[in-house]
Amino acid sequence: MQYDRILIRYGELGLKGKNMKMFLIQLQQNIQTSLQGFQGVKVKRTQGRLFIILNGHDPNPIADICKTIFGIHSLSLAVKVENDETKIKETSLKLLKEVEGNQTFKVLTKRAYKEFPINSLDFNRKLGGEIIKTIPNLKVDIHNPDIELRIDIRAEGTYVMSEVIYGLGGLPVGTAGKSLLLLSGGLDSPVAGYLMMKRGIELEMIHFHSPPFTSERAKQKVLDLTKKLTVYNHRIKVHLVPFTEVQQLIHTHYPDRYGMTIMRRVMMKISEAICKKENILSMMTGESLGQVASQTMASMNAINEVTTLPVLRPLVAMDKEEIIDISKKIDTYDISIQPYEDCCTVFVPKYPITNPKRDRVVAIERGFDLTESINQAIDDTKVIKIKFNDDQEINELL
Repeated sequence: MQYDRILIRYGELGLKGKNMKMFLIQLQQNIQTSLQGFQGVKVKRTQGRLFIILNGHDPNPIADICKTIFGIHSLSLAVKVENDETKIKETSLKLLKEVEGNQTFKVLTKRAYKEFPINSLDFNRKLGGEIIKTIPNLKVDIHNPDIELRIDIRAEGTYVMSEVIYGLGGLPVGTAGKSLLLLSGGLDSPVAGYLMMKRGIELEMIHFHSPPFTSERAKQKVLDLTKKLTVYNHRIKVHLVPFTEVQQLIHTHYPDRYGMTIMRRVMMKISEAICKKENILSMMTGESLGQVASQTMASMNAINEVTTLPVLRPLVAMDKEEIIDISKKIDTYDISIQPYEDCCTVFVPKYPITNPKRDRVVAIERGFDLTESINQAIDDTKVIKIKFNDDQEINELL
């Protein structure tokens, strides 16, 4: 069967009322951007649906890309015919004859175009009878069929389909603003970024590196993780913050048990400064409640004090196995487990405080002023742009 279109269904977006058009325009743009390597392929909007006009391209690689685009609930390979009963039947029979290994079927007609002379139930019966007569090895099963033949009758024509392929759902990336993800290089933060992209957030990354205590390979690991996430967010900026001097000063001038808490507070201060420069309205972390000393409720409370921006923590209620499962699904697991240390593992105290009090942390910080070093780290931050399907090697960008 020569499919000429892919029909896109968008689920949750249909509940957006007067704002729905904005979401659909963003979804249309995201799909078109994802398919820019397929010359002549166009994405069109109609009432209640999006369509990809294939222009002679193989639909299967295009459908595979669509399965990575947030906002798509499901899709179907389709053939468009005139709103003519005979032509719909001919196309349906041709499609079913080419589908191998199926024993049962069901016809499901949707008649959005009410001027079509046969209602949906009657058309189901008429087309089903024609199929049984023409392809006798096929039997009807309305509850659990091997193949569900879908007929979508609209004003501009009828779309004949035989398969529903499910997508990622969620909201189109770019509809919920932008957030700055603190990307460490471990398992958690890439998963956090993935989950928030599903809610329509566009990502930028910030990574703190401390040479020579952290290697160049550790920094490249972070860029490799970012590259994986460009499948869902096609251009991602990474802000690389030189953190060596700040970390050494923290280790030298503050009590060891409070080092981790103060370090995280400084990271938040620097991240907020980057957000203000880039007009970003929130920050995001991969923290899971109780997972490590800096992720207890008291620690989060003490760390959050230094910023007025929202700090999104999509993994806060997840356990490690759940996080690992998602990291494997999005293909970041093998990169995340590479044994290259990030700055959070440098100068780690043997017994970090798990129940820090805000007043106590503030009092300790007054003992030494880090402002100059923090400002220098912000000024020396390097920005790298990672693009989806860019053949340039990441190590060339470093």
